[in-house]
Amino acid sequence: MPHLTDRRRFMMSAAAATAGVATKFSSPAMAIEPIARIAGPHFKFSLAAYSYRDLLTRPNAKLSLVEFIDDCARFGLDGTELTSYYFPEQPTPEYLRNLKSAAFRNGLDISGTAIRNDFCFPPGEEREHEIAHVKRWIENADAMDAPVIRIFSGAVKRGQSVDEAQQLAIDGIEECCDYAGKYGVFLALENHGGLTTEVDGMLAIVRGVESPWFGVNLDSGNFRTADPYGDLAKIAPYAVNVQVKVVVHPEGQPAQPTDFARLAKILRTSGYRGYIVLEFEEAGDPREECRKYVDEIRTAFA
Repeated sequence: MPHLTDRRRFMMSAAAATAGVATKFSSPAMAIEPIARIAGPHFKFSLAAYSYRDLLTRPNAKLSLVEFIDDCARFGLDGTELTSYYFPEQPTPEYLRNLKSAAFRNGLDISGTAIRNDFCFPPGEEREHEIAHVKRWIENADAMDAPVIRIFSGAVKRGQSVDEAQQLAIDGIEECCDYAGKYGVFLALENHGGLTTEVDGMLAIVRGVESPWFGVNLDSGNFRTADPYGDLAKIAPYAVNVQVKVVVHPEGQPAQPTDFARLAKILRTSGYRGYIVLEFEEAGDPREECRKYVDEIRTAFA
């Protein structure tokens, strides 16, 4: 398995090159190791443009992405996450450079971007279209210096078994990660419905992908299971990006406010180092609500 050897060599060499790396290697049953990092958590803060979806959706957008970046700066954030849904269908190099410039002038990183995709189509035109879409956004992310792209697995198609769909997802992710590695961009699989609705399905894919340019986009609000925090803890060691929603949906219970302190403890325990990205989906003026929740999250993660 040459890719697996490459991934292990990449992870272990990263650990050897830095002092005090947390060496949380997996059991033999796991196909990959958790992300190798310097020991100890470190958090930075960002806001997902999806939080402003009612203001940014084309063709009747009320704000531009540059104005969204300005708000991220006003909120005292470290980064801005630019969801692909609010870009022109074919963004030009000049458009991407303008966003990069706006972020830099405001002292912000572009912490990442996010796309829609489905890797579960069988070989054919639809699958080729999905893979081409991901590869195009790898190029766009590179142009903006965005280090990570949130991706989806996709869902089982008519006539497929779950195992068949999982293998198609793994193969699609591997192909796109091979391309992403040429640009130094990570692909991060989100726990977001389809094959990743429950943690076992998520981990089946995570443990099947061998590329060193792959990780998890942990979304705090998307496991609607009996123990969502327990399930988040299982994927946290693989996280390269974290999106935080302000409510959780435990199975069989009403929606509950997210326990930011509990989530912070999970991520500290896993040794996560990276962006904590607010993704606001509730009612209210996002320009007011996001400012409030950014402050609450920063306090909980301090």
